[in-house]
Amino acid sequence: MQVIVNGRAHEVPETLSVRELLTHLGLGQGPVAVEINRAIVPRAEHVSHKVESGDTIEILHLVGGG
Repeated sequence: MQVIVNGRAHEVPETLSVRELLTHLGLGQGPVAVEINRAIVPRAEHVSHKVESGDTIEILHLVGGG
């Protein structure tokens, strides 16, 4: 299925959860914030929230430093 991630089209397998999508995209490590269709998906829902064809997804990878 096709989704838009951070402004770019991606072809991903069907029935992925947010957590599985992050792993598929190589973002499984470290803290991230995920927004799907302009709604924040809480971290506690990353395992249960399914990604759907046509979703627009924004992923922010959080980094620390100083």
